[in-house]
Amino acid sequence: MTANPADKPTILVVDDIPENIDLLREVLEGNYRTKIAINGEKALKIAFSDTKIDLILLDIMMPGMSGYEVCMQLKANPATRDIPIIFITAMSEVDDERKGLEMGAVDYITKPISPPIVQARIKTQLAAKRVQDFLRDQNKFLEHEIEKRTREVMALQDVTIHTMASLAETRDSDTGNHIRRTSNYVKVLAEKLRFHPRFGYFLDDKTIELLFKSAPLHDIGKVGIPDRILLKPGKFEPHEFEIMKTHTTLGRDAIMAAERDLGIEVDFLKFAKEIAYSHQEKWDGSGYPLGLKGDDIPISARLMAVADVYDALISRRVYKEGMTHSQAVDIISKGRGQHFDPDIVDAFLGLQTEFQQIAMKYADSDHDMERKRSQLSVLLDNNKPAGS
Repeated sequence: MTANPADKPTILVVDDIPENIDLLREVLEGNYRTKIAINGEKALKIAFSDTKIDLILLDIMMPGMSGYEVCMQLKANPATRDIPIIFITAMSEVDDERKGLEMGAVDYITKPISPPIVQARIKTQLAAKRVQDFLRDQNKFLEHEIEKRTREVMALQDVTIHTMASLAETRDSDTGNHIRRTSNYVKVLAEKLRFHPRFGYFLDDKTIELLFKSAPLHDIGKVGIPDRILLKPGKFEPHEFEIMKTHTTLGRDAIMAAERDLGIEVDFLKFAKEIAYSHQEKWDGSGYPLGLKGDDIPISARLMAVADVYDALISRRVYKEGMTHSQAVDIISKGRGQHFDPDIVDAFLGLQTEFQQIAMKYADSDHDMERKRSQLSVLLDNNKPAGS
């Protein structure tokens, strides 16, 4: 059966001598399709066109542009750099051959040519190209699959965090927009501090993204706090506050329990555990649950502390009006070096416009507040002692 001409490899012959071209045509006839160029400029025009070239037979000594120059331009162009080039030339010195191979040619044949040798060399290089093309296609396929799997894993992480944060929302009617605001506060703080000498080693792009995604879980432990305490509008009694403080440990332990069920420690939950457990620690050591001090407090938790307190101060609750931005800034400034890491407070003071924009973007509407009042009323009614 005669092979379909369209299936034959296409070889570009570049030579300025008609007799050489005719000889190479005879060598290639029957097995290959040929394209002819009588100078370097014409060769580049054909190679850079839509014509698929499988291999190039290239003379070196030509008027105008030399074969070396043609080779350099072909190798510099991503569209043609993988086309195998065989120099066919009368230049037979070792240095000439070395130069050609260093430029990227796959072979070097000196004239006068031996047709069987040329055919064998072409066959070998086309076979090698087929293998390289196959491997390149496989690599592209694998890269595509890796990208796809990575996107799926990232989506799974986002869904996991969103689901866990939504669980907290079912218990605390003030949580919804609060977690959106605090996540964004943490992100802009981290971006501001990424080149700070105390934080630059830690805050790379990946870490900042994980902090942003992990921040919504800072109060996940509140799902374990009794409604009579979690939903209490007024000030906690001392024993009630001790129970409320356990939400940090409950949150960390809930995330650790999920990891145990999976049988592995999950990298993307590392910061979620830190934030849940330590965001109530204070710079001077007076916080909880461990009374950590200064740099012993994880950076993730120190960032969250500023974000969380700022939002708690400015936010309306069903039992209180929010403070103004200026009042909140004054309180956080006074907490510099006591409640908060001094350098994080300084970053916060330089981001007041960004914090206000985030607060406005994710502000609680009057409709939200009315819904929260209704939810709180229902929850409190459901938790009244029997007979009251």
